[in-house]
Amino acid sequence: MARTATVNYHVHKNVRQAFELDAGGIVGNLISPELAPTQVQLTDLRQSAQPASFAKDAVEFANRPSAVEDFSGDTWKTTYDHELKLLLTDKLNALEVVIFDHTVRVDDPDATRKPARNVHSDYSEDGAKQRLIDTLGADKATQWSKGHYAFINIWRPVAHPINTAPLGFVRPSSVDHEDWIVLDLIYPDRKGQIMGLVGNPNHEWLYQSRMTPDEVAFFNIYDNRGLPSIAHSALDLVEDPDVTTVRKSIESRILVRY
Repeated sequence: MARTATVNYHVHKNVRQAFELDAGGIVGNLISPELAPTQVQLTDLRQSAQPASFAKDAVEFANRPSAVEDFSGDTWKTTYDHELKLLLTDKLNALEVVIFDHTVRVDDPDATRKPARNVHSDYSEDGAKQRLIDTLGADKATQWSKGHYAFINIWRPVAHPINTAPLGFVRPSSVDHEDWIVLDLIYPDRKGQIMGLVGNPNHEWLYQSRMTPDEVAFFNIYDNRGLPSIAHSALDLVEDPDVTTVRKSIESRILVRY
């Protein structure tokens, strides 16, 4: 049975648009550009005869249990980073892996970081190049730029299977170049850029239902040799209205050198 969900697309405008994060110095305060709520049909990859492939679709799902159950504090990072490096060397044959950011998101109005409910990819080309320098330093970034590198996001449910706001993806082959717009990210101490996606009825939406903490999605958010970045968003969708667990996840942003 086909599933439907609501997503928030971006809107073409004649001016550059921006998100302002921690606006006014208030942690978690977000000022958003205009969004267009849109109902979309979903393909549940758990019921599909053709699983998503990273090489073809820029996203792949894997069963990868973690020894880490509690992502509070910092003591878990060494263990979890090691697990993520093993995953990427195994699945993508990465030669070097640099993990530089973890974000825990909780679907609660009082949470500091909530699920991102706008259709986007995490970096524009300029934003990725700047983030490469910020992460590695200018000299090492220059060396990496001479070869093949990418930014990867690894997303995992925390504590419970995902019952609300699962993560959905737009198959890159269904996206037109004109669907993308550049968006600024304005932080109190720095500025970045991401790509927002404008609605298009040709978009093919993918998700994997009821993902568990033993499962991950790993997906491409920038590649300097042309693998498409994949647009993604939390979906306004409830799997079972009788389940009351809170949606919680951790996403990790990672630089890989091929």
